Amino acid sequence: MEAISPKEILHFVSENDVKFIRLTFCDMQGNLKNIAIMPGELERAFKHGILIDAAGFSDCCEDLLLVPDSATLSVLPWRPKSGRVVRFFCYIRKLDGSPYEGELRYTLQDYVRSLYERGYSCEFGTKSEFYLFDCDNEGNPTRKPHDNAGYMDVAPLDKCENTRREICLSLEEMGIGPQRSCHKYGPGQNEIDFRCAEPLTAADNMVHYKTVVKTIAAQNGLYASFLPMPLKDSYGSALTIIMTVKKDGRNIFTLEDGALSAEGRSFIAGILEHVPEMTVFLNPIVNSYTRLRHSGAPNEINWSFENCGPLVRIPGQVGVHPRIELRSADCCCNPYLSFRLLLAAGMDGIDRGLSLREELHVRPQPGAFEQLPDTLEDALEAAKASAFIRANLPAEILRNFFRDTRRQLDRFRDAEGARVFDEQYFLSE
Repeated sequence: MEAISPKEILHFVSENDVKFIRLTFCDMQGNLKNIAIMPGELERAFKHGILIDAAGFSDCCEDLLLVPDSATLSVLPWRPKSGRVVRFFCYIRKLDGSPYEGELRYTLQDYVRSLYERGYSCEFGTKSEFYLFDCDNEGNPTRKPHDNAGYMDVAPLDKCENTRREICLSLEEMGIGPQRSCHKYGPGQNEIDFRCAEPLTAADNMVHYKTVVKTIAAQNGLYASFLPMPLKDSYGSALTIIMTVKKDGRNIFTLEDGALSAEGRSFIAGILEHVPEMTVFLNPIVNSYTRLRHSGAPNEINWSFENCGPLVRIPGQVGVHPRIELRSADCCCNPYLSFRLLLAAGMDGIDRGLSLREELHVRPQPGAFEQLPDTLEDALEAAKASAFIRANLPAEILRNFFRDTRRQLDRFRDAEGARVFDEQYFLSE
């Protein structure tokens, strides 16, 4: 939504019986965090910020401030109409008002602003998969899928239909634009697709979407899991990231005389060159690599117009809604970091005039293409050794992200086994 003034927001809060204001932000793992303030504190939040202790989500030793972004006001539709609850995404500032170096929204927004100055504009969309599981009599999650339906099945096979509809209606009411939804291949597996939006809005929507799904699922006695591979012998859950990029108003993925434009080819080439270094950000947990090794998930570095299996594809009818899709990511990623790095990789390809390798037309022979990192450990080491990563993310963010990933690997090593570790993530992600 367009930004409205703090004065208008204060009037809205007063006139609409708003009793709680959630000030939200995202941690390094892409998880939504928040504190709630009363309406009387909102004016101070806009003027001076709300003090928080940063120790819980970073190595920063100082206090920080949450400052609401007025463009992100949204009413939570599942809360009572009397005594309403609204939400803002926030910028994180230092006490002197300057941006905090580890602030994820600012990092993405600042880079997008630099692209605008060069004549580039961009949008992101997502296709997000998740599972719905039954809960036991005490309300605890089980690993029993809510149904045994398959791809695009309908009720009564598709028992997730009503919950999925509630999720979409809630998202629409909040201004988060779902385009379509369906049952996916796995039992209890669902997908919701979102229309493209400018990068910061798309990242905000992705973070809050996961909370909406989990909330509506819980209200229906279900547990929603975004784990990449929650069931060992079933289908993995992916996050397909859709990108459109324009230069001076013209889409760079538009075909010219039946061929992809030179800028479009170089943008894709940049992503393919840097994707091994970015993988730890796109696939940030141990379980991610169970999915990438599973049949159907893209773990080879290639692209195609026609083939649905590659890492990067250009889908749809020729000349209609030109865009590209990255298929390797999963919903455990932090969208602010992922979108920032994907844009930087593509722009590096343009700036260096990289040539795009041959398109994949058929299923490749084993070993025909370079592969993504095989484990989280390998992906972490690739990122830590990357000059591209160091050049495109602030040192504070990298320090916090690498620290958290190392702690995860240590916990995995100390756990009784992968099953126990995945069970912990199943309940906490």
